[in-house]
Amino acid sequence: MRIFSAQAWLEDGWKNNVTISIKNGEITAIETQVAKKPGDIAVDTLMPALANLHSHSFQRAMAGMTEYRTAGRDSFWTWRTLMYQFLEHLTPEHIEAIAALVFMEMQEAGYASVGEFHYVHRQAGGGRYDDPAELSNRIFSAANLSGIGLTHLPVLYSYGGVEKAALSGGQLRFGHNLEEFEALVRSAKNSLTSSNNDTQIGIAPHSLRATAPDELTTVIASFPDGPIHIHIAEQPKEVQDVQAWLGARPVEWLLETMDVDQKWCLIHATHMTNKETLDLAASGAVAGLCPITEANLGDGPFNGPAYLNAGGRFGLGSDSNVRISLTEEFRTLEYSQRLRDLRRNVMVQGEGSVGKALYLGAAQGGAQALNRKAGKIAVGNLADLVAINSGHQSLCGLSSDQLFDGLCFAADDSSVTDVWCAGRHMVQDSEHIHRTQIMRHYKSTMVELSKLIS
Repeated sequence: MRIFSAQAWLEDGWKNNVTISIKNGEITAIETQVAKKPGDIAVDTLMPALANLHSHSFQRAMAGMTEYRTAGRDSFWTWRTLMYQFLEHLTPEHIEAIAALVFMEMQEAGYASVGEFHYVHRQAGGGRYDDPAELSNRIFSAANLSGIGLTHLPVLYSYGGVEKAALSGGQLRFGHNLEEFEALVRSAKNSLTSSNNDTQIGIAPHSLRATAPDELTTVIASFPDGPIHIHIAEQPKEVQDVQAWLGARPVEWLLETMDVDQKWCLIHATHMTNKETLDLAASGAVAGLCPITEANLGDGPFNGPAYLNAGGRFGLGSDSNVRISLTEEFRTLEYSQRLRDLRRNVMVQGEGSVGKALYLGAAQGGAQALNRKAGKIAVGNLADLVAINSGHQSLCGLSSDQLFDGLCFAADDSSVTDVWCAGRHMVQDSEHIHRTQIMRHYKSTMVELSKLIS
């Protein structure tokens, strides 16, 4: 396969009349200042496609269902209760149909891969499926249909809260002891033979409130190669509860107790002291930021300037999938910093383009978090590529050097025309090639769920 682009962002900047050659999902050659040849797929502007590093795909079906204020003060914790109630109705077929829709929407927004932080393992009430990996296999099937690059992250969720509180209610669908969890990961790895060859398996100890120190140590020793993702310091109450139990704040405890390095991705890391911020940056781990979800749940803003200035790595995730939009994730992240600090153009070191710093930083951090050889257009990397239309009404007045800023702050995802996931050309002319099939299954699922929930 060959792609001809009128312009492309390569490792050394914008280049004109670029041809990218792809074989077995990898970029094998890059030529600049060349003419289009017969058979080439022609696009306007080519860029490295991003990884969506954090997703709970089933929550997409809840979008719009939790925005009604009830008596008292709504918070993350009241939202979580509603989420537990919702997932009680989900069957394996529902979960597969929803995941396929989510992955398709991600691709149409410009993502080429996803880290699925997968914690629904059991039947409603906590009963086991005949195949303990039933729901992981449904995620694999959805990824195979959509063609998205998948890093599957089975979640270890042992407790209902700090101090080893018992699981209850909707949490019963998440629960595993260590032996069960390790068997699940091994089973998921065995399923890779029927998945796309760039599919990977990592692990996700859910959080310090849903695991315990001894189990965390054991599971990391069992699967040391990573990637390792964990929720951390999303809410003030979480920080307070963990500190009361373990004697340290979550980020502080994790960095002091575990060998946190480039294999790790700390999701949210919203509530950190300045020292924790600098220590996380120094660790080489990725901060997994989910700006739309963090705003929707009232989590609070990330400590962006100090983290970036210390050389910290970050990537973006759509988390609850209440709104899947790559461009909106960028601007929500930057605007959260502006609103807090009462200034403009925050998320960049020194002088320069904020959009470029956001886009390229998230591209590199997301690839690292998913252990994916991507994040830049280079020979030997996976062909995770996105094409945009620089003639789009939101971009047509901008120079090439302003395109990152236009994409992050002015455009929407309709500027995306094509997406390749490890060379699989899944979005063409701004539409996923399996959109009709995926939408039909999703809509029938939502009809069923609406009857069950009402």
